[in-house]
Amino acid sequence: MYEHKVVEVKLSAFKLSPEEDYQSVVDSHEKEGWELMRIDSGISGYGIPTLFRVIFKRKKEKMEKDIG
Repeated sequence: MYEHKVVEVKLSAFKLSPEEDYQSVVDSHEKEGWELMRIDSGISGYGIPTLFRVIFKRKKEKMEKDIG
């Protein structure tokens, strides 16, 4: 069984560049045992990207599995 986590990295409205370094987001989550699954972009009604969705997964802890 896996748990999933979605982290949104917003893009600057004018430059369309990430407001934070998404590579550091990936690195910090990997140190916590998360595995990167994919990166998607969120699109506004005008077809302009507004954010990146960084999607992670990791195996659930055995204790949680036994309890739930």
